[in-house]
Amino acid sequence: MSTVPRTPQSVAERRAAAPHASMFLRMLLRAAVVRRGRAASALLAMVVAAAVATAMMNLYVDVQAKLRKEFRSYGANVVVVGKDGAFLPPDAISKVESVLGGRGMAVPFAYVVARTPAGQSVVVAGTDFERVQRLDRWWSVSAWPSATGEALVGMRALPVVSPERKPFDLSFQGHTVHLTPTGTLQTGAAEDSRVYLPMSDFAAWTGVQPSTIEVAANGSSEELNAVVNRLAQTFPNADVRPVRQIVEGEARVLGKTRATLYAAATLIILTAALCVLATLTGWVFDRRRDFAIMKALGASERLISGFFAAEAAALGAVGALLGFVIGIGIAAWIGRVNFNAVVVPRLSVLPIVLAGSIAVALLSAIVPMSLLRRVQPAIILKGE
Repeated sequence: MSTVPRTPQSVAERRAAAPHASMFLRMLLRAAVVRRGRAASALLAMVVAAAVATAMMNLYVDVQAKLRKEFRSYGANVVVVGKDGAFLPPDAISKVESVLGGRGMAVPFAYVVARTPAGQSVVVAGTDFERVQRLDRWWSVSAWPSATGEALVGMRALPVVSPERKPFDLSFQGHTVHLTPTGTLQTGAAEDSRVYLPMSDFAAWTGVQPSTIEVAANGSSEELNAVVNRLAQTFPNADVRPVRQIVEGEARVLGKTRATLYAAATLIILTAALCVLATLTGWVFDRRRDFAIMKALGASERLISGFFAAEAAALGAVGALLGFVIGIGIAAWIGRVNFNAVVVPRLSVLPIVLAGSIAVALLSAIVPMSLLRRVQPAIILKGE
């Protein structure tokens, strides 16, 4: 087997043609290994900052989703009502669901005032019980109607229509219906004074179509406002309004949660940035001779500053990756201990943490880099 002889000239040519990246990486690695103490101190600060930021943001994203889900259990946050009691179009539900795009639910309601055989008035509502069970999970119901002729009776309406909880009759505009009180309803609100029927039974008895649609729309306040605007355009002859108590309560709780988590994360990140700043500044003083030699050999200010910035950026990136893993664990632990719930890891948080950690490290390197520019090779190398 023949081999090509290695001459000094060929070795020099190969080295000249080799990428400079390997030398750059070796310099970075050597700087970290030689001064392990300071590198470990700065890395620990970045890991702590990244871990806290990851835990806080992961908790906020997950808690926000859980809180919105919980708020949806309190009922509708948007109501569509026909003006002056007018009926809504027959395809109103399908139009509302088209606007929601799968991010919410809608329930139709129709109302009349009926009379008992004794002449007492009672409000009767027709609705879709299957949808109501999903929308108004906060209703306290003993049993849901499941067959024709069955009714859900509010606790305050029960003494009026059926004190002994036996089948009863109601009349509306000369039409009488015979009903069986299957279950009772208690909410502490106006629903307790009503009798609820399946929409098919209600329409067959009264001939009245839905005039109200209660909507539970998912999303932020901005997304909810967009849904309200689109519904108003879809139903020009109806009043579309948000349920202020639900909307404002949700916005207030989410806002306070976000402010608390972000404030805590900001304070810890600032503390970590100060630690990194102090470490990098000490790093510069420890390596003044190294940088003086680089300048004496012809390295430009840009090259030296770029090398130092790369060290800081690498420190931030490694700290972010380690902190992200630790932060996911912290968020899961907090969710289990304090909320008795599983906090799902959010990989969407990683790019934010990575970019933020690198930015913090680079900002912390600004002052040390200004000190680098003042290094005078002649003075440092003379030992003065």
